[in-house]
Amino acid sequence: MADEEDFSSLPLPDRWVHKNWKVRKQAYEDAAKQFEKTADEYDPAFRPFIQDPSLWKAAAADSNVAAQQEGLNALCSFLKFGGREGAVRSRQHAVTPICEKGLSSTRAATKASAVEALLLFVELDVPGPVIEDILPVLSNKQPKVIAASVAALTQIFHNYGCKTADPKPVLKVLPKVFGHADKNVRAEATNLAVEFYRWLREAMKPMFWGDLKPTQQTDLEAQFEKVKAEGPAKQERLLRSQQAAQERAGPAAVGDDYGEDAGGDFEEPGEIDAFDLAEPQDVHGKLPKDFFDNLASTKWKERKEALEALYAIVNVPRIKDADFGEVNRSLAKCMKDANIAVVTQAAQCIELLAKGLRKGYSKYRSTVMQPIMERLKEKKATVADALGAALDAVFMSTDLTDCLEDITAYLVHKNPQVKEGTMKFLVRCLRTTRDVPSKQEIATIVESAKKLLSEGSEVLRSGGAEVLGTIMKIIGERAMNPHLEGLDDIRKTKIKEFFETAEVKAKDKPKPPPAPAGRGPPGAGGPKKMMGGAKKASGAAVKKPAPAAAAPPPPAAEPLPPQPTSRAAPGSKLGMPKPGGLGGLKAPQKRTLAGPGSLASPRRPAAAPSPPLDEYEPPASPPAKPAAPRIGLGRGGLAGRSLAKPAAPAIPAAPPSPTPVSGLSPIERAELEELRDANERLLKQLEDARHDRSKLMSEIQELKNQNAGLIEDHTRDVLSIKAKETQLVRARSDAEAAEATNERLRRELDRLKRALSKAEAFGVGPGSPSSPNPGMMSPTHDDAGIYRDGAAPSGGNRNRMSFTSTMSEEKENGEGVAAYPRNKLSPEVRYAGSTASSGRGSPARGFRRETAIDERETRGIDSTVGSAYPSQTDRSGSRAGSRTGSRLGDAPTAGAPGSGVESWRRAAEVTSQLKARIEQMKAKQGLRP
Repeated sequence: MADEEDFSSLPLPDRWVHKNWKVRKQAYEDAAKQFEKTADEYDPAFRPFIQDPSLWKAAAADSNVAAQQEGLNALCSFLKFGGREGAVRSRQHAVTPICEKGLSSTRAATKASAVEALLLFVELDVPGPVIEDILPVLSNKQPKVIAASVAALTQIFHNYGCKTADPKPVLKVLPKVFGHADKNVRAEATNLAVEFYRWLREAMKPMFWGDLKPTQQTDLEAQFEKVKAEGPAKQERLLRSQQAAQERAGPAAVGDDYGEDAGGDFEEPGEIDAFDLAEPQDVHGKLPKDFFDNLASTKWKERKEALEALYAIVNVPRIKDADFGEVNRSLAKCMKDANIAVVTQAAQCIELLAKGLRKGYSKYRSTVMQPIMERLKEKKATVADALGAALDAVFMSTDLTDCLEDITAYLVHKNPQVKEGTMKFLVRCLRTTRDVPSKQEIATIVESAKKLLSEGSEVLRSGGAEVLGTIMKIIGERAMNPHLEGLDDIRKTKIKEFFETAEVKAKDKPKPPPAPAGRGPPGAGGPKKMMGGAKKASGAAVKKPAPAAAAPPPPAAEPLPPQPTSRAAPGSKLGMPKPGGLGGLKAPQKRTLAGPGSLASPRRPAAAPSPPLDEYEPPASPPAKPAAPRIGLGRGGLAGRSLAKPAAPAIPAAPPSPTPVSGLSPIERAELEELRDANERLLKQLEDARHDRSKLMSEIQELKNQNAGLIEDHTRDVLSIKAKETQLVRARSDAEAAEATNERLRRELDRLKRALSKAEAFGVGPGSPSSPNPGMMSPTHDDAGIYRDGAAPSGGNRNRMSFTSTMSEEKENGEGVAAYPRNKLSPEVRYAGSTASSGRGSPARGFRRETAIDERETRGIDSTVGSAYPSQTDRSGSRAGSRTGSRLGDAPTAGAPGSGVESWRRAAEVTSQLKARIEQMKAKQGLRP
């Protein structure tokens, strides 16, 4: 007993660390009792533990389980009554021992106290530091410690939610816990993952789902299905800061819907998605070096491959902000690409960039939104869906105010497909926006939607009704009624149908002014009473007049029903209705007289308060002295006060005094009027500015249309120029071909001239002794340089015409003269001297015998000129004669004397025709440039 008395006499900190566990246990119990008896968190009982927070480390990790249980109880009492400062100081010393020794204890009470201590540490400050101290314990060697720590984390997130407690650090280490060898640890990890799913749903999967085994994913999916059937998770415990905010908002929000919303903020967490959980990743540095070159390639496959590479890079939950201006400008250009695969891929890249940057993407909205909306003309569903998703992502990074200008501009686009896509985009914006549009924005949207109601397409008309119905859902039916004036009942019915089915996130809350207005009069009456009392005290030198002035109100309490109170209010104090009517006009003057009214006469002070101040005093007088003055004055029956009795029925003027909304002085009222005027001017200026802006936007649209027309004209001109250039190139090639043909014919002509001159030189002329026919004359040149033959038999003209027509036909068909098939010539042409009707007789053979020497000589002179007309004709004639002569049996020598002359004549004719053709071609070429 003596030892125990000695122990109890020791200071509490000394007993706290005593080697005897019983002494420590008793110290813990005594400390808990002291904490419960303290008046506030500043009590001296907390000071030793705030100054030396390491004491809690020994208590939480006490080697004796009984003492440890009491030590954790003392810690819970300290946290409950000690306040935030003690919790912050002791947190870093106590959390780790609690996790290592308290949570894994075999005693249920110890476990409960350890979990409660952790929850109190979170409640008093913030969850982050506590979670950071628990995470290192997950690497402990003992599985039971890890499992208990994971269970404690589950309790923290279950009670405070993932909006208050950041789940990202825990989600990062969750795959490691799932990979632990102990099944109890894995089971607790599953419970923690299910708790996360209650708050985060599918948003948590990108953080760790890929690191799990397929069997674990299957088990978790089965657990998640059970959670989906439950309602949304709610925060069960509030932080001290949240409790204080709720207490402040609670009294002001009693019975008020707005207050319910304020209180609900602590219970329902905000929407959490993968963006809130993910860490920003730097994707700008991962862009390929040749990205912009490939994107500008003329091959659509290279452009598509560049966009696919960009898609793979930006496909992350969160993107670190950087300069993506050039990337977005390139993507905006891709919206004009002729290949829809490139357009679709570019739209998907814009969607991922907008989702990854969120608010950071708002600065690129003006770059990409208009090109996307211009491309809405595509009718293919896959392209339209990709463009719509990109627009939605861009809208989520901005707000309706920023996008409304472009939306209204494209709602009047000339392309119906663009109108339809823009209308659907506007409906989605109205459904997803969380901010109620301003009155000006609502008016703009309503006007645009009304125009859609008169469109020829049923889709656009229904879209306009859907827009109006969604707006009605946001602002309410009453506020929407003025905008629906002038519409027929059918359209109103259609709008009402969309109103009933619309789902929006932004709803215009009921205006708060009516509620304060209801509570305003009592609050305003209080100051009025004080003001009235103060004025009476200062305005009356004698205290008796004040009750006299207040005396009339009590009789007024009896005749409260009378209704002439509003007119008698000004003269209620003096019982004089006549001056009371003028009192309101002379309010400022009599107000100044009320101060110096220190005379003993009770009438002076009573006459002075007739200004507007009297209008504020009546409400104060009835509640100020309702009973005592009324009884006293009724019994006294003073003569000076009897005058007020006739006015007693009029004294109920007290109630009308609340007619002024507030007790503002004339100066304040004047300032209020000035402010109202200024506000009206500003609103008018704003409206004018909006009108000017709309006009400028329409002008810009017209200029854009003109620019588009000019671009089309320029394109047509360029195409026509290219066509002319192509024609010019072809004409030049034709001219070159004609030049080549001309040169070839000139060489042929020279060759023929040489052949003829050589043949003439070897004695085939008429004067030569070897001439077979003395009557045959040599061809001569005329003035035009054409060979003429003097011996021209009568039958020669007919034969010449036949040859000429045949040659001209072949020349028109592009055939050369030298290659002319001789077997096609008529017998008369080849052998003009023949008298046979068919020309297929022996004259050919006779002519061959007579001219054989000439042929040999000609071949010997120029072997290259083997195609001379006489020899070729002879050979072909010989062959033809040999074939036909055998059949007909004609004489071989008939017509032989005239065949040579005819050959020279034919050669001259060919030469003249060639020259004529050459001259014609030269004339044609001279006309060309």
